[in-house]
Order: sequence, then C-alpha cells, then structure tokens
Amino acid sequence: MVVWLAVLQALTLALLLAVVHRPLGDYLARLYLSQKDLRVERGFYRLIGVDPRSSQTWQSYLRSVLAFSLVGVLSLYALQRAQAILPYSLGLPAVPAGLSFNTAASFVTNTNWQSYSPEVTLGYSIQILGLAVQNFVSAAVGIAVAIALVRGFAAHRTGTIGNFWVDLTRGILRLLLPLSIVAAIVLMVGGVIQNFNGFTDLTTLSGGTQTIPGGPVASQEAIKELGTNGGGFFNANSSHPFENPSAWTSLFQVFLMLVIPFSLPRTFGAIVGDRRQGYAILGAMAAIFAVSLTLLTVFESSGSGTAPQAAGGAMEGKETRFGIAGSALYATASTLSSTGAVNSMHDSFTALGGMMPMLNMMLGEVAPGGVGSGLYGMLILAVITVFIAGLLVGRTPEYLGKKIGPREIKLASLYILVTPSLVLAGTALSFAIPAVRTDVEATSIANPGLHGLSEVLYAFTSASNNNGSAFAGLTADTPWFNAALGVAMLLGRFLPIVFVLALAGALAGQVPVPETSGTLPTNRPQFVGLLIGVTIIITALTYFPVLALGPLAEGLQ
Repeated sequence: MVVWLAVLQALTLALLLAVVHRPLGDYLARLYLSQKDLRVERGFYRLIGVDPRSSQTWQSYLRSVLAFSLVGVLSLYALQRAQAILPYSLGLPAVPAGLSFNTAASFVTNTNWQSYSPEVTLGYSIQILGLAVQNFVSAAVGIAVAIALVRGFAAHRTGTIGNFWVDLTRGILRLLLPLSIVAAIVLMVGGVIQNFNGFTDLTTLSGGTQTIPGGPVASQEAIKELGTNGGGFFNANSSHPFENPSAWTSLFQVFLMLVIPFSLPRTFGAIVGDRRQGYAILGAMAAIFAVSLTLLTVFESSGSGTAPQAAGGAMEGKETRFGIAGSALYATASTLSSTGAVNSMHDSFTALGGMMPMLNMMLGEVAPGGVGSGLYGMLILAVITVFIAGLLVGRTPEYLGKKIGPREIKLASLYILVTPSLVLAGTALSFAIPAVRTDVEATSIANPGLHGLSEVLYAFTSASNNNGSAFAGLTADTPWFNAALGVAMLLGRFLPIVFVLALAGALAGQVPVPETSGTLPTNRPQFVGLLIGVTIIITALTYFPVLALGPLAEGLQ
C-alpha cells in the first residue's frame, strides 16, 4: 500500500511540475532579459539612486549583495530586541541577544533555522515585518545570483553580469509576490488559518483549559515554501494542522518548494541559447531526486521491530494524515531543496531513513536545490565535471564555449570546500571543546551516543547548507549553538556567493570559443551520468567517515 501511494504521489507531483516547467522557465528568462521596467520599479530605482540600465562588474554586484544582506541582519536583529514595544507583540518580551543574532542570520541567509517555538516567542510584527520580508528578499537574492552566473556563461567579453538591484526587484515584484498571493489563497481554501486572533483560551470537554494560538499563517506558509525558506509559524512546522491540514495541502506545499528550482534549468537553457543544456541539468536533478525519494521510502517502510511491522512501517514521528509515503516525499523535497520545512520529525526516522535527509543536504542541495542556489550549485558541479572529463581524455575543458582554466577551477573548488569545512569543523568543535562538550551533554543532546552525534552533525549540515531542518532531539538555544550555527549560516551562504560571482565575472570576460570535434558534449545522457557521478563521489569522499560514526553505525546495530 505504501509503495503504491508513494508512486501515485510522485507521479502526480512530476506531472504538475512538467506542466509548469516550460511556461515558468521561459517567463523567468524573459523577466531577467527584459529591458522594460514597471512604473513601481522605476519609482524604486529613483528612490535608491540606481540606473536600471547600468550593468555591474562581479565585484560591484557582490558588494550590493553583501551590503543589502548586512542591512537585513541588523534590521531583523533590532526588531527582535525591540519586540516588547512593538504593536501586535501579543505581550511577548524582547528576544534574547544570542537568539536574536541566530534568527537574524537564519532568515537573511534563507536558512530559517529556528532554535525557539515561534508561536510563544515572536509576535505578529516580527513575523510580518521581519521574517516574512526576509522570506521574500532572501529568495530573490538567491535567484539573482544564479541569473548572474548564467549571464556569465552567456556573455561575450563584457566583464559585467547584470544589475543586482534590478534582479532583486523583479524577482520580488514579478515572481515571488504574485505567486505567493495565489498560493496563499489555495492554502486558505485547504484550511490553513489566516487571522490576527492572538491566543484564544478554550474549555475542553474534560473541563480543563487550552490556549490556541492564531495568526496570519497562510500568507507566511506560501512564501515559506515558494521561496524555499522553511521557517514555520508554529513549532511543529508543517506537521501542525493549522499549517498543513490534509494530504493534498501537503502535496501542494511540496509542489511549491520545487516549482521554481525545477523551472530554472529551462531559464538557464533559454538564456545561454541552448535549451538542451537546461534539460541536461534538469535530468541530473530529477535522477538524484528520484533515487533519494525511493531510498527514504524503502527505509521508512521496512522499519524493523514489532511496532513498525504492526503499523505497516516506521510511523513514529509521522502524522497519520500524511503516512509514510507523504512524509518521505516531504522530507526528500525539503532537504534536496533548501526549504527545511517538515511534516514529520526527522529525528524519529529509522537510522538509515534519518541519514537520507542529512545526505540530501550534504550533496549540496542541488536536486533541485533552493531557489537560485540549487541552479548555481549544479552549474559549479558541471564545471568540475567538465574539468575532470578533460583530464580523462587529455583535452582542454570547455563548458558552453567558455574555457575552464586554473582560475575557474580554483573558484569552483573553493565553492565545493566551504560547506564540508563548516560542517565538520562545527561538529568537531561541539565535542572537542571541554566547556562546550560538558554543556552539550548536560542540556542539549537528548540522545547520547551515536544518535547524539547524528543530531549535532545534522544541525551543522543544515545550518551550513542553509536548509533549516533539524533533528528535534537537539536543544539548540544555547550560547554555543546560537553563535556557532549563526556563523555557519552566514559563512555557508555568502562565501559560496563570493566564489559564484567571481566565477561569473571570469566567464563573462571571455570570448566564447567555437565548438570542435574535440569538445565534450554537455547536453547528452553520458554527461548527465558523469555529472551525477561527480556529485555523489565528492559527497561520499568528504562525508563518509563521519556518517560511518553516526547514522551508518546506528543503522548497523
């Protein structure tokens, strides 16, 4: 039964994504290539003093990204610290300094890691003016950076990669905002709440009292999924019935997570003038997604023990309205993208089942990845694949007519090294520093031993890859984890962007070379297979030792 439900949901999702892939991908290409501005956009450009027709070098584009993001971190931090005096604060106090820093870093970097219970920590002012705003702008920044890299491949010795402020504005006003409005309406039809009721005290049938939180959830939920953000309005995230009432709303949320990332390869093909290149990238993404979903479904359906066998699978931590198939699909989509939302507790998965969301993030979240970040991550891997293939056959590597020389491969290699360095260093320090280790064992890790290692490893994997999901057994609202995970989120977001934009600038300054008989075809199934192999091998070589100490060892017990 589980197998057939999984197949049916996967086919339905694939059909929906196939229907919108072409129109949305082509629309995005026109959106970022157009020379026409809306009236409201022209007014915004005049307000901030930007010439929309001027194109920036990669250094200028990077400075704009960093300056804009710095303002976002400082603004969100200040809002949280001032919560007690804000309207619609629901009587909640100011957020502590360490948690404010962690949350500000989290939402500005599109991570949406939450070391707190949102419904009893943040009032409506911060949810709307702080978190919801960052959900829009952080997603738009990711798309802008991806488009800048694509322009680098398509450019003919220009040295410029577009205008960040134009890309940011168009991404918000012409893409994310209208789609979010439609998505929010659909979610409200499905039963997701949207109100400003605050806390309501009710009398239960047994005569006791219960406090029910309300809030503008549907509007937050729409951009949470569409922008691959993932931060929930409630602590239970999308397993809460107010956020995700039924099986079809859960499938719709998965569709929202994947619709833009799976459409961007079409945009890539359209901008570089060869749609087959886009299909090759899409094929690699889809193949990795299918294999990961299959493995997670199998692991969770075949859980050992009396209880899993009686329930038809490992149902601990899962909602009966979603079941194993719906939970596995949601977990795969949220961790292969950078969403991080959950409709089940990953900490309660089987040992090998819990390894799969972790492994999805370790792959670099490229299948299809976050909005924008998935595409530029996969293009970085394509550059490395072309370079490796060139070494194998003794030819100068080229990708889309651009030579992959020492500078390009160094930038791509540095991109690949960032997140493993953050993940492994953060995990090691959490157990190596005596004061931290003592504090961790006393207050943070609910499960000692192998699973405790997995909890910390998952946390740093999630933060460094800007995902935001967690193993719920880890209590992360401590001075060490607030600071360490906050730094990991910032470095895991912006260091890769530095290397991506530098690579875009290097490619944009090149004159494309004509294709010859010695050029490696990058639009054929052979290249797709090689790209998938490189993606998996890089991850396996980097993370296998620490996986062997955690989830693999636990699964073999």
